[in-house]
Amino acid sequence: MMEFLYFPEDKTAYIPALITLIIFTAFAFLFFRWIIKVSNKEQRTTEERFPDQTRVDDPNASHNDS
Repeated sequence: MMEFLYFPEDKTAYIPALITLIIFTAFAFLFFRWIIKVSNKEQRTTEERFPDQTRVDDPNASHNDS
């Protein structure tokens, strides 16, 4: 019924796949951290260039609702 599935009897055949999974997971984690670092740097640069602007979701921003 499910001849297309292959589960080897020798479990050492899973080792290369596990190593590849660990490597790609580590690279994905590092890439994600790099994106966060670049994003924070751009945010600081923008806040320095435009200090009088306030963010909409900033709870400490002054609101003039009157």
